[in-house]
Amino acid sequence: MKKGAFLLIALVLRLSVFAQQNSKLNIIVILTDDHAVQSIGAYGSKYGATPNLDRLAKQGAVFNKAFVANSICGPSRAILLTGKYSHINGFKNNHDKFDASQDVFPKRLQASGFQTAWVGKWHLFSYPQGFDYWNILPGQGQYYNPSFISMKGDTSRIEGYCTDVTTDIALNWLNDRDESKPFFMVVGEKAPHRTWMPDIQDLGKFDNIIFPLPGNFYDSYDNRIAAAMQDMSVEKTMKIGYDLKMKSDPDNLASAFLARMNPEQKQKWNAYYDRIEEDFLKRKLTGKVLTEWKFQRYMKDYYSTLLSLDRNIGKILDYLDKNSLTKNTIVVYTSDQGFYLGEHGWFDKRFMYEESMRTPLIIRYPGVIKPGTVSNQMISNVDFAPTFLEAAGVAIPKEIQGRSMMPLLKNPKASIRNSAYYHFYEYPGEHSVLKHFGIRTNRYKLIRFYDHKNFWELYDLQTDPREMKNLYGQKKYQALTADLKNQLKQLCVENRDEEALKWLSAVGSEQ
Repeated sequence: MKKGAFLLIALVLRLSVFAQQNSKLNIIVILTDDHAVQSIGAYGSKYGATPNLDRLAKQGAVFNKAFVANSICGPSRAILLTGKYSHINGFKNNHDKFDASQDVFPKRLQASGFQTAWVGKWHLFSYPQGFDYWNILPGQGQYYNPSFISMKGDTSRIEGYCTDVTTDIALNWLNDRDESKPFFMVVGEKAPHRTWMPDIQDLGKFDNIIFPLPGNFYDSYDNRIAAAMQDMSVEKTMKIGYDLKMKSDPDNLASAFLARMNPEQKQKWNAYYDRIEEDFLKRKLTGKVLTEWKFQRYMKDYYSTLLSLDRNIGKILDYLDKNSLTKNTIVVYTSDQGFYLGEHGWFDKRFMYEESMRTPLIIRYPGVIKPGTVSNQMISNVDFAPTFLEAAGVAIPKEIQGRSMMPLLKNPKASIRNSAYYHFYEYPGEHSVLKHFGIRTNRYKLIRFYDHKNFWELYDLQTDPREMKNLYGQKKYQALTADLKNQLKQLCVENRDEEALKWLSAVGSEQ
């Protein structure tokens, strides 16, 4: 056979592989940590920290009513993986250990012929299962020169900034994958988790911005017992040393973060923060002036940390473009929960209130989602697993509690749920947020706090979007409250939440 014939056969085979690759659907989930909806341009932020996310939003859909069912790192990931609520998947709070041997949807994708991978933050205290490849951060991971745990179980330190390193590992896997198979990959970015350590190149990028205080920054927590009990305020909880990098307030953990830096990183870091601290010490701030200085430093670091995150989202999108993968790859951007950027005077999450329960969700699905779509239909993160399975043509097991978003992705006016269920368990725990569960409808939110303090809260989100006025117990809302309690009970029964059902019928439940 002549050389030309060999070349022709090779070309035909290559084109065949290319055609197979581009006829199968791939899925990439970019899962970040503590990314506040209100910091994203596509959701209205004016500070320009997310141009690549905004680009993704223009090419796909922005979901305004995406919620999590348990606003804390590990449990949120467990819900995503299983399509089941925390009381069913067994991972209720960050002190639990996830049983990775249970039925997680990547196993079903894997069995159907997908290559599966998870890179970056995992935070489930067990090794992943159902993945052809994984390379994960230990625990929360480190921003500078992070360590990664490989599939061999060994831990190695990698020089660089965590967001860059995580993305590079993910793209290397995409380069090395079997191109004849579709792929599913989660890129688990650490950013912008506390303590908001920006990349060296991003230090000071928002120093010229004076961030306005949220209107309820000085919330007095009237008639809201749990809000008054929390330990997550900028004023009282945020630490000058640990959170805001001032060495005059020594902190062993903050010192450990700095110890990971190489000499060049440390020199540039110190040059930036030492200058800020010198000015801070001269001013001898107290009272509200000190509190508002802390808020400004927090916001500048938080937004600066977003810049690297967004750059790396751009790297992923560019990779898909350059490798002819854009047209047959679903890209999902979301966070494990929302976050407070000074609302109610807070940072962190945990509460069922909007800034914590609501999470960003942006999806690009070529050929299905019309570019520039905005959806106001309700979604819960328990719905991700069945959605990915249906998109991949894999049967959804009846045990999954979530609902596939596919009808909504095809028609933004479609509705898959009229309410979202929430249950938070970690008390006593960091930030002292009481145990609670509840229901969020399109207009109202009913919350049951239980176990340590037993009481209810009711909010009208149309007239009180900041959740400042607890309406529970007011005579004119009694009929509405009774209806919401019935809806909540139905959700508890439907979702088999026995603990919640117990507290719905407990003595004193009408308080």
